[in-house]
Amino acid sequence: MTAAARLDAARYDLSDLATLEAESVHVIREVAATFDRPVLLFSGGKDSAVMLRLAVKAFAPAALPFPVLHVDTGHNFTEVIRYRDATVRELGLRLLVSRVQDDIDAGRVREPTGPGTSRNRLQTTALLRAITEGAFDAVFGGARRDEEKARAKERVFSFRDEFGQWDPSAQRPELWNLFNGRHRPGEHIRVFPLSNWTELDVWRYIAAERIPLPTLYFAHRRMVFERDGMLLADTQHLSVAPGHDRFEAQVRFRTVGDATCTGCVHSTATTVDEVIAELAASRVSERGATRADDRISEAGMEDRKKEGYF
Repeated sequence: MTAAARLDAARYDLSDLATLEAESVHVIREVAATFDRPVLLFSGGKDSAVMLRLAVKAFAPAALPFPVLHVDTGHNFTEVIRYRDATVRELGLRLLVSRVQDDIDAGRVREPTGPGTSRNRLQTTALLRAITEGAFDAVFGGARRDEEKARAKERVFSFRDEFGQWDPSAQRPELWNLFNGRHRPGEHIRVFPLSNWTELDVWRYIAAERIPLPTLYFAHRRMVFERDGMLLADTQHLSVAPGHDRFEAQVRFRTVGDATCTGCVHSTATTVDEVIAELAASRVSERGATRADDRISEAGMEDRKKEGYF
């Protein structure tokens, strides 16, 4: 199948996107109407960029009625931080940053050492601290159910106890799009407006809305090395172990996160339409292909979510 044919196969009637948009906007407005202190997680990645666009549309022409929060590992891609800051300035958002380094300095967490280690898991402490300090009772996240099987167990409204922990057996029914946000002081709800979206839907919406993204999402040449079957970018946050040769390749990132555990894929897709065509032919999930921290164990993501992870 040619690239043009794959692109045609990937396109749906725009009414499908309109339905997804309306559903997500309804969820966002429901939270704003029924919670006291919501906050929206904004990493600068494609899913959070789409979620932010939906939130802005939900309240336009008024300003966004809640802040955005970035949980910063300190090991970010430079392109993503530039994009985050530019977006905040353009939209006049109130940005909160919870830094993993602050928790390391305060002794609340210990930074792992050795080859292949990452700060990614330490984000949980920084996130829960930010929720407590901000007294947030609803936290918007950009997770989708097609990302990873533990996330497929989530509801749109995901209840978290007073310790920020998640119990998949205690999820509440959501019949007829009725959401139960009832919670006691100290508890909160994680809200996932993109629950019914796929990676392809996200990219189609990016195309339809012309949402700008960090340049990492499009094919570019950079120095990489291979570790455990993954291509990792050669950055100041990663040291190349003996036996792992650096080489230049044309790659792009399907997801962005901590640079120490986020891999890239070989690609020639330099435009949104080319990315859509590439995804239409892909049979590998984005996180399965490019996130080292999801390979810790069969239930690695579920274990982290139970601790309070995204």
